[in-house]
Amino acid sequence: MSTVLPIPLDHYQDPTGGGLWEVLRSRAAADPLNLAALLIFAGAIGHTFLTAKIRHWAHRVQQRHAARSGAGRTGHSDNVSFLGQVLHFFGEIEAVFGIWAVLLLGTIAWLKGWSTAVDYVSHRVSYTEPMFVVIVMALAATRPVLALAEAALSKVAGLGRGTPGAWWLAILIVAPLLGSLITEPAAMTIAALLLARQFYPLQPSPRFAYATIGLLFVNVSVGGTLTHFAAPPVIMVAHTWDWGLLHMLGSFGWRAAMGITVSTLFYYAIFRQEFVALAAKKKGKVPPAAQGGAVPAWVTLVQLGFLAFTVWQAHHPVMFVGGFLFFLAFAQATPRHQSSIELRAPILVGFFLAGLVIHGGLQAWWIEPILRGLSEFPLFLTATGLTAFNDNAAITFLASLVPGFSDPLKYAVVAGAVTGGGLTVIANAPNPAGQTILARYFPEGVKPVGLFLGALAPTVILSACFLIG
Repeated sequence: MSTVLPIPLDHYQDPTGGGLWEVLRSRAAADPLNLAALLIFAGAIGHTFLTAKIRHWAHRVQQRHAARSGAGRTGHSDNVSFLGQVLHFFGEIEAVFGIWAVLLLGTIAWLKGWSTAVDYVSHRVSYTEPMFVVIVMALAATRPVLALAEAALSKVAGLGRGTPGAWWLAILIVAPLLGSLITEPAAMTIAALLLARQFYPLQPSPRFAYATIGLLFVNVSVGGTLTHFAAPPVIMVAHTWDWGLLHMLGSFGWRAAMGITVSTLFYYAIFRQEFVALAAKKKGKVPPAAQGGAVPAWVTLVQLGFLAFTVWQAHHPVMFVGGFLFFLAFAQATPRHQSSIELRAPILVGFFLAGLVIHGGLQAWWIEPILRGLSEFPLFLTATGLTAFNDNAAITFLASLVPGFSDPLKYAVVAGAVTGGGLTVIANAPNPAGQTILARYFPEGVKPVGLFLGALAPTVILSACFLIG
Protein backbone atom coordinates (compact mmCIF):
# COMPACT_ATOMS: atom_id res chain seq x y z
CA MET A 1 0.00 0.00 0.00
CA SER A 2 1.44 3.36 -1.04
CA THR A 3 1.92 6.38 1.22
CA VAL A 4 0.64 9.74 0.03
CA LEU A 5 3.42 12.26 -0.58
CA PRO A 6 4.02 14.96 0.37
CA ILE A 7 2.71 14.58 3.91
CA PRO A 8 0.01 17.25 4.49
CA LEU A 9 1.39 20.00 6.68
CA ASP A 10 -1.48 19.75 9.14
CA HIS A 11 -0.61 16.10 9.80
CA TYR A 12 2.60 16.98 11.63
CA GLN A 13 2.46 16.97 15.43
CA ASP A 14 4.56 20.07 15.99
CA PRO A 15 5.72 20.63 19.58
CA THR A 16 3.48 23.13 21.38
CA GLY A 17 5.29 26.42 21.88
CA GLY A 18 8.42 25.06 20.24
CA GLY A 19 10.80 27.24 18.28
CA LEU A 20 11.69 26.84 14.61
CA TRP A 21 14.51 24.39 15.29
CA GLU A 22 12.26 22.17 17.45
CA VAL A 23 9.58 22.16 14.75
CA LEU A 24 12.05 21.24 12.02
CA ARG A 25 13.66 18.55 14.13
CA SER A 26 10.26 17.09 14.97
CA ARG A 27 9.20 17.00 11.32
CA ALA A 28 12.50 15.47 10.24
CA ALA A 29 12.11 12.76 12.88
CA ALA A 30 8.49 12.14 11.88
CA ASP A 31 9.58 11.02 8.42
CA PRO A 32 13.22 10.27 7.44
CA LEU A 33 12.31 11.04 3.82
CA ASN A 34 12.03 14.74 4.72
CA LEU A 35 15.71 15.05 5.54
CA ALA A 36 16.75 12.78 2.67
CA ALA A 37 14.76 14.88 0.17
CA LEU A 38 16.32 18.07 1.53
CA LEU A 39 19.86 16.68 1.24
CA ILE A 40 19.22 15.48 -2.32
CA PHE A 41 17.77 18.89 -3.22
CA ALA A 42 20.82 20.60 -1.71
CA GLY A 43 23.04 18.28 -3.75
CA ALA A 44 21.20 19.28 -6.92
CA ILE A 45 21.62 22.98 -6.13
CA GLY A 46 25.33 22.44 -5.47
CA HIS A 47 25.55 20.59 -8.78
CA THR A 48 24.25 23.66 -10.64
CA PHE A 49 27.26 25.61 -9.39
CA LEU A 50 29.65 22.97 -10.78
CA THR A 51 28.25 22.56 -14.29
CA ALA A 52 30.85 24.81 -15.94
CA LYS A 53 33.67 22.86 -14.27
CA ILE A 54 32.14 19.52 -15.29
CA ARG A 55 31.86 20.68 -18.92
CA HIS A 56 35.54 21.65 -18.74
CA TRP A 57 36.39 18.13 -17.54
CA ALA A 58 34.28 16.70 -20.37
CA HIS A 59 36.21 18.75 -22.92
CA ARG A 60 39.57 17.61 -21.53
CA VAL A 61 38.49 13.94 -21.52
CA GLN A 62 37.33 14.22 -25.14
CA GLN A 63 40.60 15.90 -26.17
CA ARG A 64 42.68 13.15 -24.56
CA HIS A 65 40.53 10.48 -26.18
CA ALA A 66 40.86 12.18 -29.57
CA ALA A 67 44.63 12.40 -29.19
CA ARG A 68 44.88 8.69 -28.40
CA SER A 69 42.54 7.52 -31.16
CA GLY A 70 43.47 10.01 -33.88
CA ALA A 71 39.92 11.38 -34.11
CA GLY A 72 41.29 14.72 -35.15
CA ARG A 73 42.68 13.08 -38.33
CA THR A 74 40.12 10.43 -39.17
CA GLY A 75 36.91 12.00 -37.86
CA HIS A 76 35.43 8.55 -37.21
CA SER A 77 32.26 8.70 -35.11
CA ASP A 78 33.42 5.75 -32.98
CA ASN A 79 36.18 7.96 -31.63
CA VAL A 80 33.74 9.85 -29.45
CA SER A 81 34.57 9.34 -25.77
CA PHE A 82 31.72 7.72 -23.84
CA LEU A 83 33.04 9.16 -20.56
CA GLY A 84 33.34 12.59 -22.16
CA GLN A 85 29.72 12.47 -23.32
CA VAL A 86 28.53 11.36 -19.89
CA LEU A 87 30.42 14.23 -18.26
CA HIS A 88 29.00 16.63 -20.82
CA PHE A 89 25.48 15.46 -19.92
CA PHE A 90 26.19 15.97 -16.22
CA GLY A 91 27.51 19.44 -17.08
CA GLU A 92 24.28 20.58 -18.77
CA ILE A 93 22.42 22.70 -16.25
CA GLU A 94 19.07 21.78 -17.82
CA ALA A 95 19.72 18.13 -16.92
CA VAL A 96 20.77 18.67 -13.29
CA PHE A 97 17.44 18.41 -11.48
CA GLY A 98 16.32 15.53 -13.68
CA ILE A 99 19.49 13.62 -12.80
CA TRP A 100 18.97 14.15 -9.09
CA ALA A 101 15.27 13.35 -9.45
CA VAL A 102 16.35 9.79 -10.32
CA LEU A 103 18.17 9.60 -6.98
CA LEU A 104 15.13 11.06 -5.23
CA LEU A 105 12.86 8.52 -6.91
CA GLY A 106 15.14 5.69 -5.78
CA THR A 107 15.19 7.05 -2.23
CA ILE A 108 11.40 7.25 -2.08
CA ALA A 109 11.15 3.71 -3.43
CA TRP A 110 13.65 2.48 -0.82
CA LEU A 111 11.97 4.19 2.12
CA LYS A 112 8.31 4.07 1.05
CA GLY A 113 8.03 1.50 -1.71
CA TRP A 114 7.95 1.67 -5.49
CA SER A 115 4.21 2.32 -5.67
CA THR A 116 4.63 5.46 -3.52
CA ALA A 117 7.43 6.72 -5.76
CA VAL A 118 5.36 6.18 -8.89
CA ASP A 119 2.28 7.77 -7.32
CA TYR A 120 4.26 10.85 -6.26
CA VAL A 121 5.83 11.64 -9.65
CA SER A 122 2.70 10.63 -11.57
CA HIS A 123 -0.12 12.15 -9.54
CA ARG A 124 1.23 14.39 -6.77
CA VAL A 125 3.40 16.69 -8.89
CA SER A 126 1.92 19.17 -11.36
CA TYR A 127 3.80 19.49 -14.64
CA THR A 128 1.47 22.14 -16.03
CA GLU A 129 3.99 24.97 -15.68
CA PRO A 130 6.88 23.09 -17.37
CA MET A 131 4.56 22.08 -20.22
CA PHE A 132 3.28 25.64 -20.59
CA VAL A 133 6.81 27.03 -20.71
CA VAL A 134 7.76 24.56 -23.47
CA ILE A 135 4.79 25.61 -25.62
CA VAL A 136 5.02 29.35 -25.02
CA MET A 137 8.79 29.35 -25.67
CA ALA A 138 8.28 27.61 -29.00
CA LEU A 139 5.50 30.03 -30.01
CA ALA A 140 7.34 33.17 -28.88
CA ALA A 141 10.44 32.17 -30.86
CA THR A 142 8.61 31.83 -34.18
CA ARG A 143 9.55 34.20 -36.95
CA PRO A 144 6.23 36.15 -37.17
CA VAL A 145 6.07 36.81 -33.42
CA LEU A 146 9.74 37.70 -33.13
CA ALA A 147 9.60 39.94 -36.22
CA LEU A 148 6.63 41.83 -34.76
CA ALA A 149 8.39 42.26 -31.41
CA GLU A 150 11.57 43.45 -33.11
CA ALA A 151 9.63 45.91 -35.27
CA ALA A 152 7.83 47.32 -32.25
CA LEU A 153 10.98 47.66 -30.18
CA SER A 154 12.81 49.18 -33.14
CA LYS A 155 10.39 52.11 -32.91
CA VAL A 156 11.39 52.59 -29.28
CA ALA A 157 15.08 52.13 -30.08
CA GLY A 158 14.64 54.60 -32.94
CA LEU A 159 14.08 57.33 -30.38
CA GLY A 160 17.76 56.85 -29.56
CA ARG A 161 18.77 56.51 -33.24
CA GLY A 162 18.94 52.73 -33.05
CA THR A 163 22.28 52.65 -31.24
CA PRO A 164 23.25 49.58 -29.20
CA GLY A 165 22.44 51.55 -26.06
CA ALA A 166 18.97 52.45 -27.38
CA TRP A 167 18.25 48.82 -28.29
CA TRP A 168 19.57 47.66 -24.93
CA LEU A 169 17.28 50.06 -23.05
CA ALA A 170 14.26 49.17 -25.18
CA ILE A 171 14.71 45.42 -24.76
CA LEU A 172 15.42 45.49 -21.02
CA ILE A 173 12.65 47.93 -20.08
CA VAL A 174 9.80 47.31 -22.52
CA ALA A 175 10.03 43.55 -23.04
CA PRO A 176 9.86 42.64 -19.31
CA LEU A 177 6.83 44.90 -18.83
CA LEU A 178 5.14 43.19 -21.79
CA GLY A 179 5.46 40.05 -19.72
CA SER A 180 2.40 41.20 -17.79
CA LEU A 181 0.37 40.62 -20.97
CA ILE A 182 2.11 37.78 -22.82
CA THR A 183 3.41 36.03 -19.65
CA GLU A 184 6.94 36.04 -18.30
CA PRO A 185 8.21 32.97 -20.25
CA ALA A 186 7.21 34.59 -23.54
CA ALA A 187 8.75 37.92 -22.52
CA MET A 188 11.98 36.16 -21.51
CA THR A 189 12.16 34.30 -24.82
CA ILE A 190 11.60 37.40 -26.91
CA ALA A 191 13.97 39.59 -24.88
CA ALA A 192 16.74 36.97 -24.88
CA LEU A 193 16.41 36.36 -28.63
CA LEU A 194 16.56 40.11 -29.35
CA LEU A 195 19.59 40.52 -27.09
CA ALA A 196 21.18 37.65 -29.00
CA ARG A 197 20.54 39.57 -32.20
CA GLN A 198 21.17 43.20 -31.23
CA PHE A 199 23.59 43.14 -28.29
CA TYR A 200 25.65 40.04 -27.51
CA PRO A 201 27.12 39.61 -31.03
CA LEU A 202 28.92 42.93 -30.43
CA GLN A 203 31.02 41.13 -27.80
CA PRO A 204 30.52 43.21 -24.65
CA SER A 205 33.03 42.72 -21.85
CA PRO A 206 32.39 39.74 -19.55
CA ARG A 207 31.39 42.08 -16.73
CA PHE A 208 28.87 43.84 -18.98
CA ALA A 209 27.61 40.52 -20.36
CA TYR A 210 26.85 39.21 -16.86
CA ALA A 211 25.33 42.52 -15.76
CA THR A 212 22.96 42.35 -18.72
CA ILE A 213 21.76 38.79 -18.18
CA GLY A 214 21.39 39.44 -14.44
CA LEU A 215 19.37 42.58 -15.14
CA LEU A 216 17.24 40.68 -17.66
CA PHE A 217 16.38 37.98 -15.14
CA VAL A 218 15.46 40.49 -12.42
CA ASN A 219 13.41 42.68 -14.74
CA VAL A 220 11.44 39.75 -16.16
CA SER A 221 10.79 38.38 -12.68
CA VAL A 222 9.09 41.60 -11.57
CA GLY A 223 7.80 42.67 -14.97
CA GLY A 224 4.90 40.25 -14.83
CA THR A 225 3.41 41.73 -11.65
CA LEU A 226 1.31 44.41 -13.34
CA THR A 227 -1.40 41.77 -13.84
CA HIS A 228 -2.59 38.74 -11.89
CA PHE A 229 -2.19 36.14 -14.64
CA ALA A 230 1.35 36.47 -16.04
CA ALA A 231 3.89 35.84 -13.25
CA PRO A 232 3.96 32.28 -11.81
CA PRO A 233 4.47 33.43 -8.18
CA VAL A 234 1.44 35.72 -8.49
CA ILE A 235 -0.70 33.10 -10.21
CA MET A 236 -0.09 30.76 -7.27
CA VAL A 237 -1.84 33.12 -4.82
CA ALA A 238 -4.09 35.40 -6.88
CA HIS A 239 -7.22 33.24 -6.61
CA THR A 240 -6.67 32.21 -2.98
CA TRP A 241 -6.07 35.79 -1.83
CA ASP A 242 -8.57 37.38 -4.24
CA TRP A 243 -6.00 39.55 -6.00
CA GLY A 244 -7.25 41.10 -9.23
CA LEU A 245 -5.91 43.47 -11.86
CA LEU A 246 -6.53 46.67 -9.90
CA HIS A 247 -4.86 45.27 -6.80
CA MET A 248 -1.78 44.23 -8.76
CA LEU A 249 -1.47 47.59 -10.50
CA GLY A 250 -1.93 49.54 -7.29
CA SER A 251 0.27 47.42 -5.03
CA PHE A 252 2.93 45.98 -7.33
CA GLY A 253 2.67 47.35 -10.86
CA TRP A 254 3.87 50.91 -10.47
CA ARG A 255 6.68 49.83 -8.14
CA ALA A 256 7.80 47.16 -10.62
CA ALA A 257 7.79 49.62 -13.53
CA MET A 258 9.74 52.17 -11.50
CA GLY A 259 12.26 49.58 -10.32
CA ILE A 260 12.82 48.18 -13.82
CA THR A 261 13.41 51.67 -15.21
CA VAL A 262 15.69 52.82 -12.40
CA SER A 263 17.84 49.66 -12.32
CA THR A 264 18.21 49.63 -16.12
CA LEU A 265 19.22 53.30 -16.21
CA PHE A 266 21.62 52.64 -13.33
CA TYR A 267 23.46 49.98 -15.34
CA TYR A 268 23.29 52.17 -18.45
CA ALA A 269 25.12 54.91 -16.55
CA ILE A 270 27.75 52.47 -15.26
CA PHE A 271 28.49 51.02 -18.71
CA ARG A 272 28.01 54.19 -20.78
CA GLN A 273 31.61 54.09 -22.03
CA GLU A 274 31.17 50.53 -23.22
CA PHE A 275 28.12 51.56 -25.21
CA VAL A 276 30.34 53.96 -27.15
CA ALA A 277 32.66 51.09 -28.04
CA LEU A 278 29.74 48.85 -28.99
CA ALA A 279 28.36 51.56 -31.28
CA ALA A 280 31.69 51.64 -33.12
CA LYS A 281 31.60 47.85 -33.52
CA LYS A 282 28.04 47.92 -34.80
CA LYS A 283 29.00 50.07 -37.80
CA GLY A 284 30.52 46.99 -39.34
CA LYS A 285 28.06 44.48 -37.91
CA VAL A 286 24.52 44.93 -39.15
CA PRO A 287 22.17 42.18 -37.96
CA PRO A 288 21.19 39.94 -40.91
CA ALA A 289 17.84 40.64 -42.43
CA ALA A 290 15.06 38.18 -41.77
CA GLN A 291 14.87 35.46 -44.39
CA GLY A 292 11.93 35.32 -46.76
CA GLY A 293 10.93 38.98 -46.69
CA ALA A 294 8.14 40.56 -44.70
CA VAL A 295 5.62 38.36 -42.94
CA PRO A 296 2.01 39.00 -44.07
CA ALA A 297 -0.13 40.63 -41.40
CA TRP A 298 -2.68 37.81 -41.45
CA VAL A 299 0.00 35.22 -40.67
CA THR A 300 1.24 37.29 -37.75
CA LEU A 301 -2.30 37.75 -36.44
CA VAL A 302 -3.00 34.02 -36.59
CA GLN A 303 0.18 33.21 -34.67
CA LEU A 304 -0.57 35.88 -32.11
CA GLY A 305 -3.94 34.19 -31.78
CA PHE A 306 -2.22 30.88 -30.99
CA LEU A 307 -0.03 32.65 -28.42
CA ALA A 308 -3.04 34.38 -26.84
CA PHE A 309 -4.94 31.08 -26.70
CA THR A 310 -2.00 29.43 -24.95
CA VAL A 311 -1.83 32.22 -22.36
CA TRP A 312 -5.60 32.07 -21.87
CA GLN A 313 -5.53 28.31 -21.31
CA ALA A 314 -2.30 28.30 -19.30
CA HIS A 315 -3.81 26.13 -16.55
CA HIS A 316 -5.22 23.51 -18.93
CA PRO A 317 -2.52 21.38 -20.60
CA VAL A 318 -4.99 19.47 -22.78
CA MET A 319 -6.12 22.75 -24.32
CA PHE A 320 -2.78 24.48 -24.88
CA VAL A 321 -1.04 21.31 -26.10
CA GLY A 322 -3.92 20.71 -28.49
CA GLY A 323 -3.68 24.30 -29.65
CA PHE A 324 0.04 23.85 -30.27
CA LEU A 325 -0.64 20.84 -32.50
CA PHE A 326 -2.98 23.00 -34.57
CA PHE A 327 -0.24 25.63 -34.71
CA LEU A 328 2.22 23.06 -36.07
CA ALA A 329 -0.26 22.30 -38.84
CA PHE A 330 -0.59 26.02 -39.59
CA ALA A 331 3.19 26.44 -39.67
CA GLN A 332 3.44 23.50 -42.07
CA ALA A 333 0.91 25.22 -44.33
CA THR A 334 2.79 28.55 -44.33
CA PRO A 335 6.44 27.47 -44.66
CA ARG A 336 7.46 30.55 -46.65
CA HIS A 337 6.76 32.79 -43.67
CA GLN A 338 8.13 30.51 -40.96
CA SER A 339 11.54 29.75 -39.58
CA SER A 340 12.37 26.24 -38.46
CA ILE A 341 10.52 25.53 -35.21
CA GLU A 342 13.15 25.01 -32.54
CA LEU A 343 12.01 22.51 -29.92
CA ARG A 344 15.32 21.38 -28.41
CA ALA A 345 15.77 24.43 -26.16
CA PRO A 346 12.12 24.52 -24.97
CA ILE A 347 12.15 20.80 -24.18
CA LEU A 348 15.41 21.11 -22.22
CA VAL A 349 13.94 24.00 -20.23
CA GLY A 350 10.79 21.96 -19.62
CA PHE A 351 12.91 19.06 -18.39
CA PHE A 352 14.75 21.42 -16.04
CA LEU A 353 11.51 22.77 -14.59
CA ALA A 354 9.93 19.33 -14.32
CA GLY A 355 12.89 18.15 -12.26
CA LEU A 356 12.68 21.27 -10.12
CA VAL A 357 8.99 20.80 -9.26
CA ILE A 358 9.62 17.13 -8.40
CA HIS A 359 12.19 18.21 -5.81
CA GLY A 360 10.27 21.29 -4.70
CA GLY A 361 7.16 19.29 -3.88
CA LEU A 362 8.95 17.68 -0.92
CA GLN A 363 10.42 20.86 0.58
CA ALA A 364 7.29 22.33 2.18
CA TRP A 365 8.04 20.68 5.53
CA TRP A 366 10.88 23.13 6.27
CA ILE A 367 9.93 26.19 4.19
CA GLU A 368 6.41 26.61 5.64
CA PRO A 369 7.42 26.99 9.31
CA ILE A 370 10.13 29.47 8.32
CA LEU A 371 7.62 31.68 6.50
CA ARG A 372 4.97 31.30 9.21
CA GLY A 373 7.06 32.74 12.01
CA LEU A 374 8.24 36.00 10.43
CA SER A 375 7.06 39.60 10.47
CA GLU A 376 6.90 41.81 7.37
CA PHE A 377 10.47 42.95 6.72
CA PRO A 378 12.15 39.68 7.79
CA LEU A 379 9.58 37.82 5.67
CA PHE A 380 10.46 39.96 2.65
CA LEU A 381 14.18 39.26 3.08
CA THR A 382 13.63 35.57 3.74
CA ALA A 383 11.39 35.16 0.69
CA THR A 384 14.03 36.92 -1.42
CA GLY A 385 16.76 34.62 -0.10
CA LEU A 386 14.75 31.39 -0.32
CA THR A 387 13.77 32.22 -3.89
CA ALA A 388 17.42 31.97 -4.91
CA PHE A 389 17.39 28.29 -3.91
CA ASN A 390 13.85 27.34 -4.89
CA ASP A 391 11.45 28.50 -7.58
CA ASN A 392 9.68 31.67 -6.41
CA ALA A 393 6.29 30.23 -7.33
CA ALA A 394 6.87 27.46 -4.78
CA ILE A 395 7.62 30.06 -2.10
CA THR A 396 4.40 31.98 -2.68
CA PHE A 397 2.35 28.78 -2.96
CA LEU A 398 3.58 27.65 0.45
CA ALA A 399 2.78 31.09 1.85
CA SER A 400 -0.80 30.72 0.60
CA LEU A 401 -1.14 27.64 2.81
CA VAL A 402 -0.23 29.52 5.99
CA PRO A 403 -3.43 30.42 7.89
CA GLY A 404 -4.00 33.93 9.16
CA PHE A 405 -1.59 35.76 6.85
CA SER A 406 -2.36 39.50 7.03
CA ASP A 407 -2.41 41.67 3.90
CA PRO A 408 1.00 43.22 4.70
CA LEU A 409 2.50 39.74 5.12
CA LYS A 410 0.97 38.59 1.82
CA TYR A 411 2.48 41.60 0.07
CA ALA A 412 5.87 41.04 1.72
CA VAL A 413 6.22 37.40 0.69
CA VAL A 414 5.19 37.97 -2.94
CA ALA A 415 7.31 41.11 -3.28
CA GLY A 416 10.30 39.28 -1.84
CA ALA A 417 9.77 36.26 -4.08
CA VAL A 418 9.62 38.25 -7.32
CA THR A 419 12.49 40.54 -6.25
CA GLY A 420 14.82 37.58 -5.75
CA GLY A 421 13.80 35.94 -9.02
CA GLY A 422 16.96 36.92 -10.87
CA LEU A 423 19.65 35.82 -8.43
CA THR A 424 19.98 32.27 -9.76
CA VAL A 425 18.80 30.28 -12.76
CA ILE A 426 16.39 28.30 -10.58
CA ALA A 427 14.85 31.33 -8.88
CA ASN A 428 12.18 32.01 -11.54
CA ALA A 429 10.64 29.63 -14.05
CA PRO A 430 11.55 31.66 -17.20
CA ASN A 431 15.25 31.97 -16.25
CA PRO A 432 16.33 28.63 -17.78
CA ALA A 433 14.84 29.79 -21.08
CA GLY A 434 16.95 32.95 -21.06
CA GLN A 435 20.08 31.05 -20.07
CA THR A 436 19.58 28.44 -22.78
CA ILE A 437 19.22 31.11 -25.46
CA LEU A 438 22.17 33.24 -24.31
CA ALA A 439 24.59 30.58 -23.04
CA ARG A 440 26.53 30.51 -26.33
CA TYR A 441 27.76 34.05 -25.65
CA PHE A 442 29.51 32.94 -22.46
CA PRO A 443 32.64 30.89 -23.29
CA GLU A 444 32.33 28.66 -20.22
CA GLY A 445 28.56 28.86 -19.88
CA VAL A 446 26.71 31.21 -17.56
CA LYS A 447 28.50 30.89 -14.23
CA PRO A 448 26.22 31.07 -11.16
CA VAL A 449 28.51 33.50 -9.34
CA GLY A 450 28.63 35.83 -12.34
CA LEU A 451 24.86 35.73 -12.68
CA PHE A 452 24.38 36.43 -8.97
CA LEU A 453 26.72 39.42 -9.05
CA GLY A 454 25.08 40.75 -12.21
CA ALA A 455 21.64 40.53 -10.63
CA LEU A 456 22.62 41.84 -7.20
CA ALA A 457 22.40 45.61 -7.83
CA PRO A 458 19.01 45.42 -9.63
CA THR A 459 17.74 43.19 -6.82
CA VAL A 460 18.71 45.80 -4.24
CA ILE A 461 17.07 48.57 -6.28
CA LEU A 462 13.85 46.58 -6.73
CA SER A 463 13.87 45.79 -3.01
CA ALA A 464 13.93 49.49 -2.24
CA CYS A 465 11.09 50.13 -4.69
CA PHE A 466 8.87 47.40 -3.24
CA LEU A 467 9.53 48.55 0.32
CA ILE A 468 8.45 52.13 -0.41
CA GLY A 469 5.48 53.25 1.67
